[in-house]
Amino acid sequence: MKKIILFSGATILLLTGIILAGGKITDELPLTGSSTVCGVITDIDFGNPLNNITVEIKGENGKRETKSDSLGNYNFVNLEAGTYNLKFTMKNYAVQEKKIELNDKALLKLDIQLQTEITVEEKVQDENDISVPETAPQKVDKLYYNMESKSESNFAGYSINDMTYDIDGNYGSEYNTESYNAINENIFKKVIGNPLSTFSIDVDNASYSNIRRFINNGQVPPKDAVRIEEMVNYFDYTYSKPKGNDPFSINYEMSECPWNKSTRLIMVGLQGKDIDYSEADASNLVFLIDVSGSMQSENKLPLVKHSLNSLIDNLNEKDRVAIVVYAGAAGEVLSSTACSNKQKIKDAINNLEAGGSTAGGAGIKLAYDIAIKNLIPEGNNRVILCSDGDFNVGTSSDAEMTRLVEEKRKTGVFLTICGFGLGNYKDSKMESIADNGNGAYYYIDEEKEAKKVFTTDMRGTLFTIAKDVKIQIEFNPALVEEYRLIGYENRALNKEDFENDAKDAGELGAGHRVTAMYEIKLLSNQYQPSGLNEKPDGETLKYQTTEVNKNAYNTDEIMTLKLRFKAPNSETSKLIEKSLSANTIPLASTSDNFRFASAVIEFGMILRESEFKGDATYEEAIKLANSARGLDTYGYREDFINMLKTCTGLAANK
Repeated sequence: MKKIILFSGATILLLTGIILAGGKITDELPLTGSSTVCGVITDIDFGNPLNNITVEIKGENGKRETKSDSLGNYNFVNLEAGTYNLKFTMKNYAVQEKKIELNDKALLKLDIQLQTEITVEEKVQDENDISVPETAPQKVDKLYYNMESKSESNFAGYSINDMTYDIDGNYGSEYNTESYNAINENIFKKVIGNPLSTFSIDVDNASYSNIRRFINNGQVPPKDAVRIEEMVNYFDYTYSKPKGNDPFSINYEMSECPWNKSTRLIMVGLQGKDIDYSEADASNLVFLIDVSGSMQSENKLPLVKHSLNSLIDNLNEKDRVAIVVYAGAAGEVLSSTACSNKQKIKDAINNLEAGGSTAGGAGIKLAYDIAIKNLIPEGNNRVILCSDGDFNVGTSSDAEMTRLVEEKRKTGVFLTICGFGLGNYKDSKMESIADNGNGAYYYIDEEKEAKKVFTTDMRGTLFTIAKDVKIQIEFNPALVEEYRLIGYENRALNKEDFENDAKDAGELGAGHRVTAMYEIKLLSNQYQPSGLNEKPDGETLKYQTTEVNKNAYNTDEIMTLKLRFKAPNSETSKLIEKSLSANTIPLASTSDNFRFASAVIEFGMILRESEFKGDATYEEAIKLANSARGLDTYGYREDFINMLKTCTGLAANK
């Protein structure tokens, strides 16, 4: 379907003075006239001023070019009477062109609103003539105001609603370039022949806040934006604390499956040990901030500034911060500075402005170089990247960026990625970079989320207590027929990877926790403590057979969990092993942890239209979540329930 895009018309204001823009003018048109064109350029979606917009004015005698300033102002002075074409251009914004006519001593104020990431697929026959459906308002570009007579002359105002039309004039959806990695949902596997489930832990929770952004905007999120493990791990769970020198405690629960009466649900939770932050090692942080043109919206760079200022408030005097920015090129705007001078750091952040293309690869390289230069051997060394992920200059492909951060993680510098914005958001790229760079990945959709990530959670995130954390579970084939790991599709490992210390895996921060859940099918509908009489059949193979160890029938162990992890400054892993018993308890008697996580999974499977969602409904998920609110100190669980209710309405309308 071909589309024609209509943009907002200019707002016409009549002035008696001249607004001066900050851009440099290229002088080709003669500076001999008495007329002026000026105005303000803003973003159509959020109303914020856009700086560094290229504005070209072209007449019979030549052309001039200028840039809008930080307030969005532009102007051209000393213009002769005549007809001119104005052109407004910036990367990631749709080009706008206006035709104007000026008399002598005229002042025209022409305010412009630009639309992000919109393309016109229908070829326009003439650059000054955009065809529109007959029902749309007519576009009038011929405007001027005579300053000498103080009266309007040959003036016509106009207004065009912001719409997207197809070729027949029907209203359609806004064009966007957001991208997500495809997710092939985990299926049930036979324990006979496939007894091992191996995966890397994942403490990212970007998917949850991104989903919330869609729902708050009245949209059901795309399926591949839904990563169920990140939804589950968004929330806090009250697990037992680690004892002794172990960096984790292992928590386990097994009960009925809320959406499938013929299966069981197993929860495995890891709780990381906390630390005394007053005695913690110093932090060497590099803020890597995307200031390209695509970051101009209020929910991007302004929200980045707010977020980082919150983090600065929570750092100690012994911590250090450097700031690197990137747009068309990368540069250091603040050398490593002690947090005893927090105002200097904040001033550097608050003075940032957006404009230009996005040289993400160069920015990451420079940020790592500065972090390495200021490395604190026993401290916390980390790059914190804030971007919408829309890299388009230099190293930009997913593969190139992945190889870059894989190489840099060997330096001992960790990575935190914080995504911002909508419309052109590149979740696929951000997730890939985080997964391969010893990193955690968050999505910031609002100020409340910025507070959660940069104030409530970030202190723990900054201090890694274990890296390359892998889980391997061996199911007992005498009790379990089939299993499936819920989520973690992008974190799956081969069984051989578990003992391979060269294989990268996730990191765990101080006080943080990780939750994973399995849906299993027992060999009988109910587990019988006395054991099972039937013997599972082995696979029919030509060259070998699969036999079950006879001891498997004489134990109530349903699985054995193995954990491998490395200390933050070590490259040799340690092993923790624990056997878990088959003790099914009624769903109503499970912990709030178990029931709430189950409700989150139900919601995720409904959004993904999962083939395994069984009897899951929004109503059942709401009921289950309501029964498991718990203390809910920050109100996150209540927000989840309200989001469920909103999505119920969206689904009905869909």
